[in-house]
Amino acid sequence: MMVRLVYLIGTRIFAWLLLMSRSSAAKNAEILILRHELAVLRRQVTAPKPGWPDRALLAVLTRLIPQTLRERRIVSPRTLLAWHRRLVKQKWKQPPPTGRPPRRRKSAT
Repeated sequence: MMVRLVYLIGTRIFAWLLLMSRSSAAKNAEILILRHELAVLRRQVTAPKPGWPDRALLAVLTRLIPQTLRERRIVSPRTLLAWHRRLVKQKWKQPPPTGRPPRRRKSAT
């Protein structure tokens, strides 16, 4: 019991020291990300499904926080890459050919 208490106090102190060493821009970006994630989650009854503006805002703000904190967001780097792949796939999809398909030639028998 005492070891657990010492461990918890130690981790909190190190977390506080790490927080003090970060820049204010990173802290502000993290606060904005957390607020936006909460807004998205409050709108959802089931699993979160952020829309295009939500995705864009979270993608931009995620770049401003340290790498270690990016892993714990609802928008992970893997999610950002999946969104990008989907966007590129939709952008470069070939349109269906227009007009009537060519007729097959009859073979002379």
